[in-house]
Amino acid sequence: MSAWWRVGRCPPRTSRNSLCGPSLDAELLGEPPHLHRSTLPSQGISCVTLNLVLLGLKFLPGQWELWTGATQPPAAMEMETLLGFTPWPSSSSPPKRCVLTLERGKAGTHRQRGGALPGSAASRSGSSDPYCIVKVDDEVVARTATVWRSLSPFWGEEYTVHLPLDFHHLAFYVLDEDTVGHDDIIGKISLSRETITADPRGIDSWINLSRVDPDAEVQGEICLDVQMLEDTRGRCLRCHVLQARDLAPRDITGTSDPFARVFWGSQSLETSTIKKTRFPHWDEVLELREMPGAPAPLRVELWDWDMVGKNDFLGMVEFPPQVLQQNAPSGWFRLLPFPRAEEDSGGTLGALRLKVRLSEDRILPSGYYQPLTELLMASVLEPAEEDAASPLAVLEELTLGDCRQDLATKLVKLFLGKGLAGPFLDYLTRREVMRTTDPNTLFRSNSLASKAMEQFMKLVGMPYLHEVLKPVITRVFEEKKYMELDPCKMDLGRTRRISFKGTPSEEHVRDASLGLLTGYLGPIVDAIVGSVGRCPPAMRLAFKQLHQCVEKRFPQAEHEDVKYLAISGFLFLRFFAPAILTPKLFDLRDQHADPQTSRSLLLLAKAVQSIGNLGQQLGQGKELWMAPLHPFLLQSISRVRHFLDQLVDVDGEEEAGSPARALVAPSVIVREGYLLKRKEEPAGLATRFAFKKRYFWLSGETLSYSKNPEWQMRSSIPVSHIRAVERVDEGAFQLPHVMQVVTQAGAGAPHTTYLQCKNVNELNQWLSALRKASAPNPDKLAACHPGAFRSSRWTCCLRAERSAAGCSRTHSAVTLGDWSDPLDPDAEIQMVYRQLLLGRDQLRIKFQEDPSIDSSPEADTEKGSRAMEGACPDALAQQRAAAARLLEVLADLDRAHEEFQQREQQKVALGPLGH
Repeated sequence: MSAWWRVGRCPPRTSRNSLCGPSLDAELLGEPPHLHRSTLPSQGISCVTLNLVLLGLKFLPGQWELWTGATQPPAAMEMETLLGFTPWPSSSSPPKRCVLTLERGKAGTHRQRGGALPGSAASRSGSSDPYCIVKVDDEVVARTATVWRSLSPFWGEEYTVHLPLDFHHLAFYVLDEDTVGHDDIIGKISLSRETITADPRGIDSWINLSRVDPDAEVQGEICLDVQMLEDTRGRCLRCHVLQARDLAPRDITGTSDPFARVFWGSQSLETSTIKKTRFPHWDEVLELREMPGAPAPLRVELWDWDMVGKNDFLGMVEFPPQVLQQNAPSGWFRLLPFPRAEEDSGGTLGALRLKVRLSEDRILPSGYYQPLTELLMASVLEPAEEDAASPLAVLEELTLGDCRQDLATKLVKLFLGKGLAGPFLDYLTRREVMRTTDPNTLFRSNSLASKAMEQFMKLVGMPYLHEVLKPVITRVFEEKKYMELDPCKMDLGRTRRISFKGTPSEEHVRDASLGLLTGYLGPIVDAIVGSVGRCPPAMRLAFKQLHQCVEKRFPQAEHEDVKYLAISGFLFLRFFAPAILTPKLFDLRDQHADPQTSRSLLLLAKAVQSIGNLGQQLGQGKELWMAPLHPFLLQSISRVRHFLDQLVDVDGEEEAGSPARALVAPSVIVREGYLLKRKEEPAGLATRFAFKKRYFWLSGETLSYSKNPEWQMRSSIPVSHIRAVERVDEGAFQLPHVMQVVTQAGAGAPHTTYLQCKNVNELNQWLSALRKASAPNPDKLAACHPGAFRSSRWTCCLRAERSAAGCSRTHSAVTLGDWSDPLDPDAEIQMVYRQLLLGRDQLRIKFQEDPSIDSSPEADTEKGSRAMEGACPDALAQQRAAAARLLEVLADLDRAHEEFQQREQQKVALGPLGH
């Protein structure tokens, strides 16, 4: 579910840097409202979704000497304070899916080899162990896996992050993991919001890493109230420095000792220093007299006081003279670094291959989308072969490859929410089958029909996939057996080190590998063919419709296998085999496999792919070394045919009669696992003894826990009582990866539960899952304490009152997108509307001006034009009427968006939030 906010934000800022150049003019920040969609019956809302694909990293030769002498990487303490947390080894911090769109097939075209890594980032052997940290604004959202002993790592991490409307920048930090000591920072890439949105297609390129400058690593906000006064002595500037929040930690304890310094012209004054806090409250008034000369800007700098050495910069805000004269600043302002051009290392630190796309859209109230929704729903009930002017037909013709997968996901979710997923998929497959003349090419392209069925299986069948494959995938990862059938890839020396029985022959290795492979493949095939009763009814019905459609189109005896191949092509080639090959991308594992396990998974995936092809390509091509597996594969094929016959033997009435409103029922467990829970009142206990290991289950209804999964007695927290789910500073308990769940039952007192995760990715997963589960809750907190109340005060802001208002903004809008995201019909239909706008002109030319004109360069559009030329007059008239109705609906939505945009501009003209 995307994060939803009121339409309206501060005026856009001007970027002064190609990668990350925040404006020097201070930006006023309003407190974000926490509103559910149902509370906005007459207002538009906006959503921001960040899609990221982190492909790989390349390094250039001749870099060893670049990091010698005075240019060593930042010290370990600096690295921890700059990143805001202590990176843990990859063995205990598996990576999490993010929003990038990465296609593994493209990796080989982008990977490049280079020489040694810079300085200590490279080991004595000339290699490195790189991983990447992804930060959105000041919050870490993901850590990739560590790629061991590599100068050109490939991660293949995909992330979808739902963000608040006031998102500012995205940063990637590349580090080298060290098993002894602290990890080294190699470099970073910082992308401002303006940079990402400069091209509607986003960013898709290699970007050079830059050095990490501690003075540029600022975060947080400051609250000021500035007044311009005049008296008999002249003009006076009165700057009331109230407080600051979320400042960067500059001390080894994870805190800072901040003070403020105010500059106006040639004068400057300082506030007092508040020790050991990132949330200082000064409430001090500084007055400066105007000096002769030209009007001067006001600059407020924050610094961390150090007893030894120089003070550390924490950030600044600056207001030009015009702002001071016309509208004296008052409110919260985002801290910025010193103005300086970001230094591009010219590739000497390496380059990161990224695909980043930011989508921001205005979502209208549901009633505005009703006409378009009705047209979409009606189109799937019409004869697909004659349809040329419905919204679905237009989308199918005009949507190109890059957008097709996103569009397919939105359409599948939209029709799932209306209970019409079956008719929708049947409509697309009928059109695809009717256009196919060679059965060998059926569903082999990335058409809208293929993508829709693929996304449908992921959305509906992910729990089924986990149930079938997870036991065997877990065995492969845990046992780490060496398997290889290709003589060109066999490492006989490696096998000797494993067996300690001398060097075996290729035949011995092949026989041993064959036994291991069949030992894994057997349970996989058994689990698949025995899973008919566990396959979701919606998937079985979709396969039944596909089976009937293909059988009708290719009834000849020589095409007997086509109806099986159509189903197995989706189920085996696009679902089971990819999940075996890359289990992390299907949430079967928390981290990528090591090279040896990846090779084993590849062999298993190839075997499952051959079974899905019903053995049609066995003995062909370049992989003749797979021949020892052929007897097992041929034996499995007959079982798979019987499985497919059973799979489509389903009654159509089994589909839910009422529309599905969620992909996951409220009672279904969406996340579970061990966490450390802090005791309610651990008085007198050391911190490490105050946290006890408990097993947690999260559903849409409750967060429950017990001592272990088999324990019968469980304690529960109703999800409807959750008011905030936030991170906790490491300094609160001197422990990393702690989160808090703030609950409140009715008018009772708030209660906080502290939970510790084992690594940063597990923390992000639980934060995201809890925030999405509690998203519909009313009365969400706008602020909370990121510390704990210990020793009669809050560790974050040092307030002595337990009931003191929260000192940090909450981040309920920041969530990771995955297959279990709730359905959101308004957001889904909005994307469909945007895609239809791209084809509006061609639709108008084709049906309203001259039906014989073909204005589209796409082959599918040419087919549509030829179909029109052969259509009868009555059908052509109906198509023109349908096109006119669609164009009318699009025009109505255009006007609605214009009206809401005008309202937004009027709000901005009245002044920013907080005035």
